[in-house]
Amino acid sequence: MEEYLKKYEEWLNNPVFDEDTKKELEAIRGNDKEIEDRFYQELEFGTAGLRGVIGAGSNRMNRYTVGRATQGLANFILKEGTQEKGVAIAYDSRHMSKEFSEQTALILNANGIKTYRFESLRPVPELSFTVRELKCTAGIMITASHNPPEYNGYKVYWDDGAQIIPPKDKQIIEEVNNTDFSQIKTMSKEEALQKGLYVEIGKEIDDKFVETLKSLVLNPEAIKQAQEDVRIVYTPLHGAGNVPVQRVLKELGFTHVYVVPEQEMPDGYFPTVSYPNPEDKNAFKLALELAEKVDADVVLATDPDSDRLGVYSKDENGEYISYTGNMSALLIAEYELSQKREKGILPSNGAFITTIVSSDMAKAIAKEYGLKVYETLTGFKWIGEKIRQFEEQHTYSYQFGFEESYGCLISPHARDKDGISAVMALCEATAYYKTKGMTLWDQMLNIYKKYGFYKEGQISIVLKGADGAELIKTKMETIRNNPPKKLADWDVLEARDYQKHTIVKANGETLETDLPTSNVLYYELTDNAWCCVRPSGTEPKIKFYMGVRGTSIQDADEKLAKLTEAMKKVVE
Repeated sequence: MEEYLKKYEEWLNNPVFDEDTKKELEAIRGNDKEIEDRFYQELEFGTAGLRGVIGAGSNRMNRYTVGRATQGLANFILKEGTQEKGVAIAYDSRHMSKEFSEQTALILNANGIKTYRFESLRPVPELSFTVRELKCTAGIMITASHNPPEYNGYKVYWDDGAQIIPPKDKQIIEEVNNTDFSQIKTMSKEEALQKGLYVEIGKEIDDKFVETLKSLVLNPEAIKQAQEDVRIVYTPLHGAGNVPVQRVLKELGFTHVYVVPEQEMPDGYFPTVSYPNPEDKNAFKLALELAEKVDADVVLATDPDSDRLGVYSKDENGEYISYTGNMSALLIAEYELSQKREKGILPSNGAFITTIVSSDMAKAIAKEYGLKVYETLTGFKWIGEKIRQFEEQHTYSYQFGFEESYGCLISPHARDKDGISAVMALCEATAYYKTKGMTLWDQMLNIYKKYGFYKEGQISIVLKGADGAELIKTKMETIRNNPPKKLADWDVLEARDYQKHTIVKANGETLETDLPTSNVLYYELTDNAWCCVRPSGTEPKIKFYMGVRGTSIQDADEKLAKLTEAMKKVVE
């Protein structure tokens, strides 16, 4: 019998699993494909902890897989001896988020670990902030970020407020794998409250979080001057950003903030979008309709857990155009850094952190402001790790960090992408440039003229299930074993393999990479171009990233289209 069928039968016959679970599994008996997909693997910690489709099975998000992950985490915390510090817990608007968050708290409580659980949904950056504010040993966010509605997830943060990284992630998953479902402890909420182990948090932390964000504003006088003229359209896409975004913008003095009414309320079905992701242009349909009505200067969307920000603004023809994650982050970076320099508050030991798949314009901006630039692997946890190293080693002062997937962090108040502070910074920038008679797009063009017309793109191939996972593995190995020497008009200057830790230059010289082991292939090309291939850590996809530098927007567009076509051929 296949291993996945054995697991299936075990779940059906084990008294640990409740009748509803068994009923759901009994309903798929005979459907081998579905059974295999639910049981061919255990959910593993990827770039963002657990993430999967909600349902019964070892490869699904359910109260057993969540319970096992939590018991494993509890075992790890007890071994570390940091249980007295407690764990902060937050959740977003997804199906089962509230239930999973309460279950998580009570399992930790049953292990003698105090929990600080938010009374209602909150964004990821506030959870990260809370871990630091309450000096917790860890934090847990129940969310599947921008994934489709059928997903949920479980992100684990450590005491610095950043997502877990090696070796802790491996040590925790080892504890999880050594935990049987029958070993999951729990207790009633009444008992946990009585023992002082279960603590609900809310307003006090909200106030501190918002005050911290407001303290980061560089030009309050520009907001005051332009507050009546700046029109902002915002959508939380049925997620956790609504309350904090509206509050911070109101308290800063913005008077014309229009929230998309159909998307304002939390809803795990995400009924107005097929995919609650600000990277997806379709997610902006209702926001753009409202923007046309109110003549908005800027149109903003955060994803369900509010770590990502999508942006539209008017171009020179008055048409709303979308900004990539690279564009919006670099627009914010240029604003923050230029204003700090103007005010004489840019430190001499400043650092700018980016990732290997983000825009190379970051290096040009860092150079302009005399900042040390660091590149990390994909995933904001690596940026969080760098911030911690700076603090521990007293080396650099963090000034800005971003990744191309629509996330940035303007200060180290949190250690994950912060869509709330990004909204705030972009609205402040809109007001500032308005006082100079400029739009955001005018400023974006100025940035291109100053640093070069950088343009980046991404394509993904979705390959679901066990067969898909195998195909992703095969495709990565094929490319790894047959690295391209030339892509369209570009020669490959060097090929980096972060799994083998090798950098092979065109002349055959081999060097070592200085980043952690990861299944990532990167190619540096002639004429300031590059491309990269990696499997997604959170979705059944293989991702291809490309970047070019042109002499104009049109030239950059043409170059990117040509490089994208060349990359597609590598995969075939």
